[in-house]
Parts: sequence; structure tokens; C-alpha cells
Amino acid sequence: MSSTVPSAPHQPPRPVVTPCVKVCIVDGPTGLCLGCYRTLPEIGGWSALTDEQRAAVMGELASRRSRIDPAKLGPV
Repeated sequence: MSSTVPSAPHQPPRPVVTPCVKVCIVDGPTGLCLGCYRTLPEIGGWSALTDEQRAAVMGELASRRSRIDPAKLGPV
């Protein structure tokens, strides 16, 4: 005799919040993306981070911009 367990209705996955702006160029001296200011390890592992970890990184992004040569970023 086999038993079947009713399955929960499938819900679509919740979208992952990301600062990506589709400008994927990494600045050599800083190692930061010129579009979103994340490092390559942060970009590569973004979906595996918890919401809290992503929020912590996102909280640092504005201050990271100052580490990049302004000539590489264009007009503000």
C-alpha cells in the first residue's frame, strides 16, 4: 500500500534584490564593478547570500564608489 502526501502548492521563487545595473566592468586597482561596486566574489555568490548579507553589502556600495578613479565612472 502506498501513501501519498499532499504537496503544497508551488509558489514562484521570490526575486533576489540586486544592485546590478548591467554595466559589468571590473576596475583592476579596486576589484570593484564599475556598475554596481561589488567585488567579483560578491557578484558570483550573490544568490547564495542571505537577505541580511545582501543588505549589508548594499549598505556599503555608496561609499565604495569613492575608491574608484572618477575618470572611469563618467559624469554623475
